[in-house]
Amino acid sequence: MPQSIQPTPSSAPRYWLMKSEPDECSIDDALAAPGATVPWTGVRNYQARNFMRDAMQVGDGVLFYHSSCPEPGIAGIARVASGVRPDPTQFDPTSPYHDPQSPAHTPRWLLLDVQALRKTRLMPLAEMREHPALAEMRVLQKGSRLSITPVTPHEWDAITRALQDQTG
Repeated sequence: MPQSIQPTPSSAPRYWLMKSEPDECSIDDALAAPGATVPWTGVRNYQARNFMRDAMQVGDGVLFYHSSCPEPGIAGIARVASGVRPDPTQFDPTSPYHDPQSPAHTPRWLLLDVQALRKTRLMPLAEMREHPALAEMRVLQKGSRLSITPVTPHEWDAITRALQDQTG
């Protein structure tokens, strides 16, 4: 059954999986940043942007996921640390994320800050697939390429429990 985002009270945290290429911003880079906080730049997919704009709240839990690397997987735990604001990389012609079609007066692309809380052992995609509780997780669905996806409380609990139960 497909997942959907259900309305929740503003005090109830939501959970997200956010992909980052480790050569661009790894969990180690995020932990080394001032306040262990990094701006999540470069989101160029409307659905992922809309998750940031419409659903993500300060304090929401984040599974920090390394992608486009030899062994993709969850590498840390983080939290949403700010609301959204325009992503300045869309206006920078030297940025790989430059979007000359995005008007300055109505920016198309947004970012929010993510605060790394801790590095975990790497939970590779193959291990995630072995957990029955994660069978419906969006990142595990065929063709799933979104850089930001919702995670259900059940999936969050299963992953954080697995990361605590096994040291790697």
